[in-house]
Amino acid sequence: MRNPQRSIVKHKKQSGFTLLEVMLVLVIMGLAASAIVFGYGGQDRVEEVKKQSQRFEVVFNMASDFAVLNQQTLGLRIEAEKNTYHFLILDDEQQWQMLEGDPTLASYDLPEDFALELNLDDLPWQTDDSLFDTDVFDEKLSVSEDGVEIGKEEEKKLEPPQVLILSSGEITPFSLLFSYLPSFGSEQPVYFRINGEDYVPLTREGPLDAP
Repeated sequence: MRNPQRSIVKHKKQSGFTLLEVMLVLVIMGLAASAIVFGYGGQDRVEEVKKQSQRFEVVFNMASDFAVLNQQTLGLRIEAEKNTYHFLILDDEQQWQMLEGDPTLASYDLPEDFALELNLDDLPWQTDDSLFDTDVFDEKLSVSEDGVEIGKEEEKKLEPPQVLILSSGEITPFSLLFSYLPSFGSEQPVYFRINGEDYVPLTREGPLDAP
């Protein structure tokens, strides 16, 4: 007479998977998931860098509108070491102050592994008759030192802007590179460039193969 218990055990052994088979399936699933993550991750990074450059473009245009409507001089300060940028306003004493009251124009931090690189020199679209070629502005005070009150030495002043936004609508010509530079892994760098050519609106280039 057949032992029913032995038949059940035998059936279970035949229908089960070996440890090697399970591990092989897990490895294949892992490789497939990695391929999907890297494929979509690279595309996501391109979109993220594009989004960051678009945000800057919109916010800078808003700052220009603010300067024209309020007949005030604004400035853009890029902190490349900190991956941040913010806007300043020139007060009645010719001192730079943080632009407050509008959270959109407040200091903004880029995500991790992102970088900013500002270029003000040898821009291909610069012309000889540009207002900002006359050395009226410099990196120390952003306006000529002649006739500008320095103020008390003990008062800590804000770092001046590198880009000026005038009430006339003119801006300092500049080029700002947005980069995604992965610190590890096989992802490729992603670059977008924003160009300012004397007046807004700004223009955007990218994604670029190289800066």
